[in-house]
Amino acid sequence: MSSSGYAGSASGLRIELLESSFGALAPQGEALVERFYQLLFQRHPEVKPLFANTDMAQQRRHLLSSLVLVVKNLRNTDKLSDALKSMGRRHQDYGALPEHYGAVASSMMAAMKELAGDLWTRDVEDAWSQAFSMVASVMLSGYEES
Repeated sequence: MSSSGYAGSASGLRIELLESSFGALAPQGEALVERFYQLLFQRHPEVKPLFANTDMAQQRRHLLSSLVLVVKNLRNTDKLSDALKSMGRRHQDYGALPEHYGAVASSMMAAMKELAGDLWTRDVEDAWSQAFSMVASVMLSGYEES
């Protein structure tokens, strides 16, 4: 599947696969976001300063809530797009750069793969890769030119 043509919508995403795989991971949500931040800071120490004044317990809750919001709204593209653009503006204010989005996606997918075990197939990985690309694209579209 092409990764183009879905900025602002979830069209072309494998929604059922995203929903079912996230449903399988959801009971481990707290462990997922904990492992995500471990991997993110280990693999990409350059992002750690962005979290210097952050309550990480609260940050993990925000991230898990954001993942739930994305998955629950894959079929409601207007609501999802508006929420992601707003998140993008906030992340811009926090100092997140466009190149950080790839670091986040790869770290999250690695954490998901670890926790999903045998449920993590090539199809699941491809679906999440495409979803994270869409999320990054829409969030970045919310960035305001300075």
